[in-house]
Amino acid sequence: MLRSKRPAVAVEVHTVNASILRLLWTVVEETQTSTLVQVADAELIQQLLWQLKNKTWLTSEETNTISTYLSSRIPLIRDLALARLA
Repeated sequence: MLRSKRPAVAVEVHTVNASILRLLWTVVEETQTSTLVQVADAELIQQLLWQLKNKTWLTSEETNTISTYLSSRIPLIRDLALARLA
């Protein structure tokens, strides 16, 4: 069986340190429930990033990585906010 050779794909992975992630989740917990539930995804990500940037300095790479991280966690963030109402 012949296997086709695929070109190597370079994947650049950026990491964010644990203290920034903890601070991010603190920001989520401090954000009003109505904001977490009612605003559009993109606006929520921008608001959370803005609040995080007010608490710590972020590089552009960290900002991009956290933005991507947040977009993947929006359902969890909204579920946690709804649980606050219960």
